[in-house]
Amino acid sequence: MTKISYLIIFPLLLFSGLKLRAQQVLTLEEAVRIALQNNYNIRLSKNTAEISANNVNIAAAGMLPSVSGNLNNTSSIQNTRQTQADGSVREVDRANNWNTTYGVGLNWTIFDGFAMFANYDELKELRKLDDTNMRATIQNTVSDVVNNYYNLIRLQQQLEATDSAVAISRLRLTTAQNRYQIGKAAKLEVLTATVDLNTDTTNLLRQRDAVRSAKVVLNELLARDVSTNFVVGDSIPVDTKLQYESLLDLSSRQNPSIQAAFINERIARLNLKQVKAARYPVIGVSSGYNFTRSHSELGFARDARGQGFSYGLTASVNIFNGFLQKRNEKNAEIRIDNAHLSFEQLKQNINAQLLTAFQTYQTNMELVKLEERNVGVARQNMDITLAKFRLGSVTPVEFREAQRNYIDANVRYTDAQYQAKTAEIALKELAGNLDL
Repeated sequence: MTKISYLIIFPLLLFSGLKLRAQQVLTLEEAVRIALQNNYNIRLSKNTAEISANNVNIAAAGMLPSVSGNLNNTSSIQNTRQTQADGSVREVDRANNWNTTYGVGLNWTIFDGFAMFANYDELKELRKLDDTNMRATIQNTVSDVVNNYYNLIRLQQQLEATDSAVAISRLRLTTAQNRYQIGKAAKLEVLTATVDLNTDTTNLLRQRDAVRSAKVVLNELLARDVSTNFVVGDSIPVDTKLQYESLLDLSSRQNPSIQAAFINERIARLNLKQVKAARYPVIGVSSGYNFTRSHSELGFARDARGQGFSYGLTASVNIFNGFLQKRNEKNAEIRIDNAHLSFEQLKQNINAQLLTAFQTYQTNMELVKLEERNVGVARQNMDITLAKFRLGSVTPVEFREAQRNYIDANVRYTDAQYQAKTAEIALKELAGNLDL
């Protein structure tokens, strides 16, 4: 780097460093930790998984009896006139009668065609499904956090390049004004330099706004105050050792979407068992112990009490329901076939996404190498052009072209790094192996 370029860029970097130290530094690991703790989607999915875990019990499957207490009380007030067999008449006004029954009862379905066992297995599969969905939500959220984190680094790097462009344009304007004052440059050169400085300043303001907006998006993902100010790292490391065959093998075993589709197929098979259970009889037992008290101002018994144990056995079987049983079983078999087809379709879709992402990854890795070389060439060209401009041997048009090439090369390089990183993240997410 030439002395002139050093004098432009070093104060800029020094100012940026002081600004970074004045703000909170957010590492990628810290961002992911905050997201795992705070993100609303993750918390919602964890609650759903917890509900599914609570539902896995034999009572919810219908294997346990139900015991209930009961109380029944009836009262009446009547005006009554009775004629006895011997011809005598008995009249009672406002006769108070009441009857109270209370006790406990038990009902238990002891056989339902094995449906209760299929229900219990289904509850366990639903728990696995929600656990898998929770893992998918976590991976999606981590992927979003990582992508937005490195996007912010990309925007910051481009902001620094735009800062450099403004510094260079400001030096160019100062040089043009000095040359104009001593009669070595026309007024047009000063005006052109002013316009270019204003253009670069406009781009700088827009780039600063893009950085601020990216911070808001990342804060939202972290479920914290969206106005929280912070700075991120300054590099975009890319894993250069990814292998397609290894990723393909991992995706078939670890991809959450594939695992969820496989679980859905098992649930469909359990649903067929539940439907077939209707062919068997349903047998239940019941028992209870009740107390009875009654009072009547009419009749032979004025007060009565009783208590006792009751029990019974019930059985029912479907003999004919208009061929609905056959239809239900056929539909359940079709749902199994659909679940299997969805599973195979999803595997093919994941494989296609994986291959496309890997091809994009390879292309971007080549672009990173190419654009890195271009940045070096553009920097050398800018240094040489700047030195010649100070000597008056370069036209303003040539200077502006070198400046644009330098800025564009930096933008393309950071874009290539970011695109390579997003392709890497997509590959690891598809493989179900997204780690830091």
